[in-house]
This record gives sequence, structure tokens and C-alpha cells, in this order.
Amino acid sequence: MKKISEIKNLKDKKVLLRVDYNVPLEKKKASNGKYKMVVRDDTKIKETLPTINYLLEKGAKVILISHLGDPKGKIVKDLTMEPIGEALYKLLKEKMECTEIVKDNYPFDFIDKMAGGEVVLLENLRFNIGEEKNDTKFAKYLASLADIYVNDAFAVSHRDHASVSKITNFLPSYAGLLLEKEIEVLSKLLAKPKKPFVAVTGGAKISKKIGLIKNLLKKVDCLMIGGAMANNFFKAFGYNVGASLVELDKIIFVRKFLKNKKILLPIDLVVGDFDGKKGRIVQVSGSSENICEKNEAILDIGPETIKMYEEVISKAKTLIWNGPMGYFENTEYNKGSDEISRIIAEYSKKGLLSVVGGGETLSIIKKTGVATSIAHVSTGGGAMLEFLEGKVLPGIRPLIRQ
Repeated sequence: MKKISEIKNLKDKKVLLRVDYNVPLEKKKASNGKYKMVVRDDTKIKETLPTINYLLEKGAKVILISHLGDPKGKIVKDLTMEPIGEALYKLLKEKMECTEIVKDNYPFDFIDKMAGGEVVLLENLRFNIGEEKNDTKFAKYLASLADIYVNDAFAVSHRDHASVSKITNFLPSYAGLLLEKEIEVLSKLLAKPKKPFVAVTGGAKISKKIGLIKNLLKKVDCLMIGGAMANNFFKAFGYNVGASLVELDKIIFVRKFLKNKKILLPIDLVVGDFDGKKGRIVQVSGSSENICEKNEAILDIGPETIKMYEEVISKAKTLIWNGPMGYFENTEYNKGSDEISRIIAEYSKKGLLSVVGGGETLSIIKKTGVATSIAHVSTGGGAMLEFLEGKVLPGIRPLIRQ
């Protein structure tokens, strides 16, 4: 893969750096009494600092580009990059400038006046409809702003968008330090992971993880399943799962894996309703029966399942986790996800090579305060899943040395 460390002379070069600053925002009251948008979690911004600082130290003119939210090609006031610029300014201690990328010629004068070692942050890429449409004209426009393109946005590298894949047709293109680290760690997992190699996967929809399940089962020693994904297996076994989330059109796929000994399903569950009333624990027996009443749903894994999963994790050398174990947004049903995060962190301190990814999963480890104990926290959700499926991502393909 072509890396920025291979670029011989960056002094005064204009570098277009694709980052992923699609971070959570919140409204806060300013000193003037008005409300403004501020960054709630700057983790993704901090992850890009090594690449930014590397380029600045080499004397490059750094032009940052990112999307924020889904404005669908329109200018949305609450999705401007201004709060991102303010957060980045505090981290870099450099003056940041927001410019309007949808005004075709606006950034040129400012960029031309930049000195080496300075940074500019351009406006939300998705304010232009050409970004998500992978428009050639928009990609050429972006390319015209710089001499070199660097992709440091692993989290969007599975997107075939103008600033991710198309732009590489028009500029010398390289991988940033964050992208390089992500690829290195995940590639090792797929190539020669230390055994036992186990995976924990959950979340709402099994349809999004069919490829992941197929590929992981070829490599892992055990695949522990939780969340609504597990409901599909129980339904396929013939259990009555009440109002639980199930993808009926995926039951045929699930039936192919019912006898797979690598798959470990919950042995007890917390069932209840989505309104947050107290759930009850149900044991899963070996014969078909009602797990839930008609108005109930499976919303978390139970205490015996947590113990069983911990037993597997305690013996593992390598682990991947993606997806919550239940309806974690509700405090009545977040124990499974929280406990799994703490268990993984505990054994990571003892040498477990743990890799965790996915937006919801990252929210869990941040809330439980264990993120620093995880060996590698991936910035990608969908990108991580597709990479682990064995796909060559659109944003990475052009960077592979031919």
C-alpha cells in the first residue's frame, strides 16, 4: 500500500487529507444566550492528529475534507463543519478556517495564500450532491485544490464516493497513518491470528452481517452471538420469540448454521418490553417452547450467558467484538453489553489481543470507561465489517501498489 512516509518532499505541497469527522454534536447555550452546536465526542478528531502533525512537520499545506451527517446535497445549518473546526483548533493550537466548498472557486484564493505548516478545514462534503453520487466533476474539483491526496478515513473507505475513491484518478494518492494502522491490525486478524481466535457479534440486523458471519466462521474457533441477531437463530429453531426483532427473510440463511459447533448462542435471556419496564430472565431449553409472551421481546442476554461467554473469552488469545448484546440504549437492558465490555477489557490487560469496532460498540466501551484497555479500537463500523468479510474496499483499492 502506498503510504505518506514514502513521499520524498512535502514542503509547501498542498495535501488534500480525507478524514472522518462525522462526530456526534449537541446544542449548548453560548455566552450570548444563543444556542450553538458543539462536538460531544472528539475521539475521531484526535485519531487523525498523528497524520495531520506529520504533514505539518514536513511543511505541507494541509486541506482537511470530511462529511458530517446526511444533508443529502443541501446546506443544513446544524451540519456545518464550524464546531469541528473549533474542536480541532483547541487540539492543534493552530488557527482553523472554515470555507464553503459548494461555492466552486471560493477556497482557491485562501489555499493559495497558505504557508507550509498551516491547516484549512473545508465545508461539509455532503453539502454537494456530487459527493455521494461519486461524481467525476466534483472529484476533479476537489483534486484541483491540491497536489497530493491522502486517505485517513478508514470509516468511510467502504463508500464509493467522490472524495474517497473517484478522486484517486486525478491525484497521486496515499494512505494516512490512521488508515495504515487500521489495515495493518485487521489484516493480521484475517491472516495469522493467535489462537484461540474468538468473535462476539450482536446488533439489530443479521442482514448486515451475513458476509461477516460466513468469513469469520472460516477463521474463528468460536463465534458468540447476542443482540437481535440471536433472535433469528431462536426463531429458526422453532421457538416462539413474541414481539422480538426478527428478519423472517433471513431465516433460510440462519438454518444453514444451526448445527455449526463454532456458533455459541445465549442460554438465558432478558425479555420485556421496549418501554423500560422491568424485564424477566428466561432460560433457553433444548426443546421448542415460548421464550416470550406475545407482547414481549428478547432485549438482552442473561447472567448465565455472560458467564458462559466470559469462560470462552478468558481462554482466547485474539478477539473481535462488533455489536451490542441487547437493547443497550435502555438501562434496563444494557447489562449484557456493559459486562461483555468489561470482561474483554479485563482480559485485554492480561494479554488478549482485542479489536473492537462499530459506532454502537464504541459508545458502550466509552460509557463503561474501558476503551483505553482495548488493544485496538477501530474507527470503522461498516468499513470494518466489510474488510473482515474479505472485501477490498473502494477507498483502499487505489492505494494498493500494483
